[in-house]
Amino acid sequence: MARKNGPWTIKATHPKFKNDLIELNEDEVKKPDGSEGTYATVAILDGVAVVAVGEDGTAYFVKEFRYALGRENVEAVAGGVEEGEETADAARRELREELGVEAEEFIELGTVEYATSLLKSASTLFLARGLTFTEKDEDASEIIETVRMPLEEAAARALNGDFVHATTALLVLRAREHLRREGTKQRMKDEG
Repeated sequence: MARKNGPWTIKATHPKFKNDLIELNEDEVKKPDGSEGTYATVAILDGVAVVAVGEDGTAYFVKEFRYALGRENVEAVAGGVEEGEETADAARRELREELGVEAEEFIELGTVEYATSLLKSASTLFLARGLTFTEKDEDASEIIETVRMPLEEAAARALNGDFVHATTALLVLRAREHLRREGTKQRMKDEG
């Protein structure tokens, strides 16, 4: 049975691949111009990304080998949200697993979706504060190195293209802006 998808009409959907993380479908479609065709989409398990920032302004990242890139990459802590899990709980779990960090506060900084022309996957972004350092609880398949740098340096790296992981770049900039606004509000309160 045909169904509308904005100005497109989906005549049929054919599943091509599915596992616990990824689903690939090919749709038979009627395009907005009336022509017939196909359109493939990929759905990936929704996730979280979190940057932990200490009281001294140090931000904590992970460096690990990324199979698809064929090299190591520095990124924010990130992972999938398990079924029935709240996004803040997923951020808490991932931070503990990958960095051995627990945080008193998780501030949600919105979501990000990328490659939206063919990819359905949202990542909820978090800033973690009030840090305590413990043992990592890494997955056996992951070899993760902790990378520390001032948040201001991370923001400069996001702006100049050193962070190629789009979610990391956006998260760093949102975290810095949040902390700047918070600092401005505190200064105004102290002066008022």
